[in-house]
Amino acid sequence: MRHLWSFLAGLVVAPVTWVLVTLGQDGSTGTVDRWVEIGTSNSANLIEPAVYLAVGGVLLGLLGTLRTSPLGPLVAGLLLAAPYVGMFVAPFQVRDRIPDGWKVFGDPLPLHVPVENGTLFLIGLLLVMATVSGQRWRRWPRPVAEPTPATAEGPDRNDFTLTDWPPADSTDRDTTPMSLGYPDPTPNEPLPRRTGGGSPWSAPPRGTNRPEEDTTTEIR
Repeated sequence: MRHLWSFLAGLVVAPVTWVLVTLGQDGSTGTVDRWVEIGTSNSANLIEPAVYLAVGGVLLGLLGTLRTSPLGPLVAGLLLAAPYVGMFVAPFQVRDRIPDGWKVFGDPLPLHVPVENGTLFLIGLLLVMATVSGQRWRRWPRPVAEPTPATAEGPDRNDFTLTDWPPADSTDRDTTPMSLGYPDPTPNEPLPRRTGGGSPWSAPPRGTNRPEEDTTTEIR
């Protein structure tokens, strides 16, 4: 499909460029000749022919530089160069076939001028040469992303996520878990209660598991 659109673009750009170049060259030549005749100049008189030439140059640049298809520039180049090549074979017949007496916006349109001075032949060869390079019209390959080699060093500290923390029931802890300062829920063993009447400054009571010494003597 892109070849078809490029072919149609070449068919349209070739005659449009011929008309624009004719208007630009004829306007520029007439303006400069008038300046020489009256001995003064006014740059504003060149604006209109300069616009014609600029539009023609933009059209030719788009047709010859866009990477769509080489068919359009080739067709347009051959069409523009053909009238000048025909001047080598039958110059009078070719010139008689060029339309004469046309006007655009009231300005005369001498289409034979760019043919006789060789401008169309130059533009046509430029477009034909733009299609010579076949590599230019191929699609550029897309770059392939190379895999990043793994480094031998450990992971970066900034690469940790919330899932990298150890589980809560990990057994390799060497410290007690932090608390809010509440007492240990496991109470210590209660101290032995003193017997009644004892002074708080007296010796602590003896353990119950120590046998008491027998102070009685055996009466024989």
